[in-house]
Amino acid sequence: MAARLKVTQIKSKVSEKQNQRHTLRSLGLKRIGDAVVRPDDAQTRGYVRAVAHLVKVEEID
Repeated sequence: MAARLKVTQIKSKVSEKQNQRHTLRSLGLKRIGDAVVRPDDAQTRGYVRAVAHLVKVEEID
């Protein structure tokens, strides 16, 4: 089975740039504490890199 990433929003998006707010929305995160499980692929890694200061990432099997 392919690896997956659990992405959890840990900081607010209020004072962030518009593209970072859109990236959080694309990941499926709406508020602090929300978590989503996404496939570990290049697209997800790029999203996470763009908002790394706002999220926590864990690898799950």
